[in-house]
Amino acid sequence: MKEAALRSPALAGRRPWARVRAGLPWLSLPLTLVAWEAGVRAAHVPPYLVPPPSAVLTILWQERGLYLAAAGATLSEALFGLALGLGIALALAMAMTFWPPLERAVMPLVLLVKAIPLVAIAPILTLWFGFGPMPKILMTALLTFYPALVTMANGLRAVDPAVEELFRSWAASKWEIFRHLRWPAAWPYTFAAVKTAVPLALIGAVVAEWTGASAGLGRAMWLAQNNLDMPRLFAAAFLLAGMSLAGYRLAAALERRTLWWDAAAREPGGPLR
Repeated sequence: MKEAALRSPALAGRRPWARVRAGLPWLSLPLTLVAWEAGVRAAHVPPYLVPPPSAVLTILWQERGLYLAAAGATLSEALFGLALGLGIALALAMAMTFWPPLERAVMPLVLLVKAIPLVAIAPILTLWFGFGPMPKILMTALLTFYPALVTMANGLRAVDPAVEELFRSWAASKWEIFRHLRWPAAWPYTFAAVKTAVPLALIGAVVAEWTGASAGLGRAMWLAQNNLDMPRLFAAAFLLAGMSLAGYRLAAALERRTLWWDAAAREPGGPLR
């Protein structure tokens, strides 16, 4: 029966389109770079305005040692800041779940910090903590904290009221309700928070490096901008974009392996559909 289902006209007609859809993410980037290269050369755009991708990739290869070292410094700052921001957000979301009045006391302060522009916070942190990694870690934590807190708090509240009432009828404690009901319900939201925070972590580290640093992609971009060296500026931006994409893909893969039943349910034609 399984072989007959695989040979059915409906599935046979769906397979070529599935292959095309699976290949689109791998084709979009090369096609974009080719169009960029052709457009820049056809319009004779000066390299100091918009460099062709070939020049950017050449610099990345020729100076790969320098850029890999800068990427390593930025990545380490981003990872430490991401862990700090997610950890504080999770702890505060759990505290607000156990004691709801805490949300009314904390959220105005969180929104106040969120409303302050990053370009105003970064110089202050650099002045307080110097040019080392600490201001970059704190900037990254500040940038990732708010979206992670909101997403995780919503996840811990995303439970079926009927199921929660059933737990209460069994005389379950707040901890038992949290452990067996709220925490499992929050896992999809937690991974959504991580996927959102990974690119923000790199942005926070680069913005902090821009205001003062001895290493990192932000410093490389700052030096390139001051020298009007657009190919090297775009090279650092390319590397930063690749790191963000890799981090997002890694978080998504971890989500699929951890929440395989949820991924299967959302897949078109999945077993739970």
